[in-house]
Amino acid sequence: MASTNDLKNGMVLVIDGQLWSVVEFQHVKPGKGPAFVRTKLKNVLSGKGVDKTFNAGVKVETATVDKRDMQYLYKDGADFVFMDTDTYDQVHVAPETVGDAANFLLEGQEAVVATHDGQVLYVELPASVVLEVTYTEPGLQGDRSSAGTKPATVETGYEIQVPLFLEQGTKVKVDTRSGDYLGRVN
Repeated sequence: MASTNDLKNGMVLVIDGQLWSVVEFQHVKPGKGPAFVRTKLKNVLSGKGVDKTFNAGVKVETATVDKRDMQYLYKDGADFVFMDTDTYDQVHVAPETVGDAANFLLEGQEAVVATHDGQVLYVELPASVVLEVTYTEPGLQGDRSSAGTKPATVETGYEIQVPLFLEQGTKVKVDTRSGDYLGRVN
C-alpha cells in the first residue's frame, strides 16, 4: 500500500483487480476544498489509458513489478524467448505482450522484461536502437539536401521513413517508441 502523495511515474497500482501504470500525475491544491491528485493511468495488459482523480493522502494498492534486464535470444514459433542475464533462466513471451517492440528486436539485444506474480506484463526496449537498412530505393540525383523522405526496410523487417540520401546497408538509429528515424550511425 502507498499513499497518493507517494505516486511516481511508472509505478504500478492495483485498481479493481487490474494493473494500472502511472503515466503522469499532478498534485492540485485548490483555493477551496481539499487537495487532490490528478493522474493519467495506462492499463498494463490492454494499453488502454484513463484519467483518474484521487483525494490527497488516500491509500492505493501497489503491485510488485519485477523488472529484469534480459537478452532477446530467438523466436520460438510465435513466442519470443528472453534470457535473464543473471540467472540464465529463459522466459517465453507471447507476441501480444511484446507488441510493437517486436519491430525493433534483434537477437542478442538487451531489453527490460517486467513481471508480476510470474506473468510477463510488458517488454521495454531502450529509447533507441541501431538497425541496418536492408532495402531502400536509390536516392535521386540532386535530392541530396532536400528534406524529402522515402521508405526503407530495416533488418527486422520493419519499414521506416528515411532521408532520400540514405542507401542500402547504412546503419541508422531508430526511436523505439515512435519508429522515427533519428540519424545515421557510422
